[in-house]
Amino acid sequence: MHKYLKPLLFLSLIGCIFILTRFFSPAEFFNEANLRSLLARAGIWAPLLFILFYSLAPVFFLPGLPITLAAGLLFGPFWGVVYAISGATLGATLSFLLARYFLSDWVKGKIASSRFAALYEKSARQGWKLVAFTRLVPLFPFNLLNYAFGVTNISLPVYMLVSFICMLPACIAYVVFGSSLFSLVQGRISPTFLLGIMLILALNLGIILYKKRKAGLDAGRENLL
Repeated sequence: MHKYLKPLLFLSLIGCIFILTRFFSPAEFFNEANLRSLLARAGIWAPLLFILFYSLAPVFFLPGLPITLAAGLLFGPFWGVVYAISGATLGATLSFLLARYFLSDWVKGKIASSRFAALYEKSARQGWKLVAFTRLVPLFPFNLLNYAFGVTNISLPVYMLVSFICMLPACIAYVVFGSSLFSLVQGRISPTFLLGIMLILALNLGIILYKKRKAGLDAGRENLL
């Protein structure tokens, strides 16, 4: 049941936004023109500060989804993706480096008594494939995963490149959806909202199908034994 929790929470959030728009006037406190004006005055500092904040969020175990949605809201679908994936990749890299050079004992203590122990063992054989799998199929907590990879033998360039590529699909989906929030709270359904919903549903459907396929393959191996 837990695998359906995130989609249900996501749909509940959308429902709450629609309900709130019927009782309040979001335009009064959620003004796109005012926000655009503020970002314009901030200039280059706006994206730089956003990327900095996003890069520090994984280090302190802050959730990345709200920040990714904010990227679309603040900067639009194109630049939102650029800034969000930059911040996410930098954040994943920073946690990786902290674990490798400063916090290895603490991280090993965390993964020794959990399912991360199996991940640590597989990393020696599967390398970049394991990074790709865990980025595309979120079976493990993202922030702790960044630290866990830091104490494996995976090289930094490989880790950064594979993380960037495999985090990009989800980043695009949620940034596109986030870019539609202004129109959504004003009661309008925009094309970017529909596109974002389709991308998010496609991502979750792919994950569910993969898990079912893997469960079937594992059951088949057990029957053969």
